[in-house]
Amino acid sequence: MKKTNFEPDKLALTKQDILDFCDRVLEKWSKNPTQNTNNILAMNAVKTSVIWTDDESLKAIWGEILSWTFDLLYENALAQGKDDQAEWSNVMKKIKNKK
Repeated sequence: MKKTNFEPDKLALTKQDILDFCDRVLEKWSKNPTQNTNNILAMNAVKTSVIWTDDESLKAIWGEILSWTFDLLYENALAQGKDDQAEWSNVMKKIKNKK
């Protein structure tokens, strides 16, 4: 069996994958543009920056974003568990089931 090294912080997505993600978010927010005006403007700025950024810089930047996301999800779950007096297992179930 071939052993692979999984690195969650290493970006495997392409520039087009990231742009497609931005477009999906924009499509979702465009369903209620009045409520999401600022979000739409900000995501368009993100999308523009992705377009203008070279692939190596994208890998570095988005690798850090992925790394921070894992840390932030964990810290946010801990904070919510404290605030809501929720059991840790319930917090983890919510994270796992979030899609």
